[in-house]
Amino acid sequence: MNTDHVMSRIAEGVDLHHHRGERDAARVLFAQIWDDIGGEQGDPMQVCVLAHSMADVQDDVHDELIWDQRALAAADLLDDATAAGLYPSLHLNLCECYRKLGDLGRAREHLERARAGMGALGDDDYGRLIRDGLAQVEQLLD
Repeated sequence: MNTDHVMSRIAEGVDLHHHRGERDAARVLFAQIWDDIGGEQGDPMQVCVLAHSMADVQDDVHDELIWDQRALAAADLLDDATAAGLYPSLHLNLCECYRKLGDLGRAREHLERARAGMGALGDDDYGRLIRDGLAQVEQLLD
């Protein structure tokens, strides 16, 4: 499947969720895309971005954790330069899942991994978003 087309469809789902408040519609679209790309057997970048987005529309933290773990596993298949910019956000999300589940040891482990990767982020809106999220989670874990 065409990478640009898949990424555009994922962006459409992100827009449904974040800008239109249509979480259920985003989850349905993401599930369709997941099937279309062959699930975890798909292109690692598509799997990573899709699983990362799918995690955000889950109602149950256990389901969210599974999707975040899938995203991290897919990122591990990417080249280092590509994955570097993804790892802080992926680890931040895993940190938050484990914090919600009360597993503070694992939460702190992923917090440290997120911190370690922050140098790969630019001084742009995305980088600031991840840095702000990191600061918020740090306060919750102190």
